[in-house]
Amino acid sequence: MGKTLGVGLIGCGNISTSYLGLAPMFNGIEIRACADINADAAKARAEEYDIRAETVGGLLVAEDIDIVVNLTVPAVHYEVSAQVLDAGKHVYSEKPFVLSVEQGRDLAARAKKGDLRVGSAPDTFLGGAHQLARNLIDTGKIGRVTGGTCHVLSPGMEHWHPNPDFFFQAGGGPILDLGPYYISNLVQLIGPVRRVVAMSSIPTPERKITSKPRYGEMIKVETPTTVHAVLEFANGALVTLGASWDVKAHGHRPMELYGTEASLVVPDPNFFGGEVELLKGGGAAPELPTWDHPLGVPNQQHDHGMMANYRAVGLAEMAVAITEGRPHRCSLEFALHVVDVMTAILHSGETGAFITLTTSCEQPAPLDASQAAALFRGAAQK
Repeated sequence: MGKTLGVGLIGCGNISTSYLGLAPMFNGIEIRACADINADAAKARAEEYDIRAETVGGLLVAEDIDIVVNLTVPAVHYEVSAQVLDAGKHVYSEKPFVLSVEQGRDLAARAKKGDLRVGSAPDTFLGGAHQLARNLIDTGKIGRVTGGTCHVLSPGMEHWHPNPDFFFQAGGGPILDLGPYYISNLVQLIGPVRRVVAMSSIPTPERKITSKPRYGEMIKVETPTTVHAVLEFANGALVTLGASWDVKAHGHRPMELYGTEASLVVPDPNFFGGEVELLKGGGAAPELPTWDHPLGVPNQQHDHGMMANYRAVGLAEMAVAITEGRPHRCSLEFALHVVDVMTAILHSGETGAFITLTTSCEQPAPLDASQAAALFRGAAQK
């Protein structure tokens, strides 16, 4: 077996349960401790998952912690990740890992200085459905990708989240909160983006919380909640992205890509699984290849039945990559380009200008079924 790296969490809110509950299924990582500015939250989470509670400072100097997972709110992702790197530990952050290209470049410099790795969610693009879509594109099944559409539309977050304020502050909004899933998947499928143009609005400046325990409180909206953008990719493809928390209902599919030979329907990039469709004109849909990918197998109950949920696989893949001395897929370069796309969209929405990206990246390497299977605990590592 390969080396197992010790993992600590900073931030013990809702998302921490996904990492704590799912990480044990993967090779290469063992979550050993957690910390939070609220000591009681850290203690409760530690007791729940049989790990130890630390102060943030204690976690950063703990000798058995190799990687720190940054699960704080987006506004402090950069600050916390910088502290982790300066403490000599690798960091894996929830999305978006920074709120500006400048912050990302600073983290890159800190990581290089310490010979450390930076990784970032989302890792859903490693899911079985999205890797099937990648395979169909890479093997020429739809020809050259020339265009597409993406839609992430809902009524918002104040209906279910107990403390939804941060969703509507700087660093939130549908582009920075949900955009990482969609844009990451587009970049892993098509390649880097060259430039963007967008329009944005705040249709409802104040929103009412209808979740408990704060039912009835009002939130002031400080960031656009409806954004329509066009992304021009380096390969020439044009993709329309609609992102809104002002839509009561709609009939759009999450993602469609159009090629010179066929079209591809891709399921919601917020999830690992779902149905991929290959469409050609003039008859029955072509058969898809046999695709027995472990990251597409339903493993968790959801509102509408079973779904595939393997959050933390990006963290595990990074840990294994560190021990093997190879690049990891949820990389800083990849995540920084996605941040560049998102912030450019927001800037274009404010100014009306076309924005040319200042970053680029390589597409992450595909993750085939055998490579994915090797990440699971019980499978032999190289």
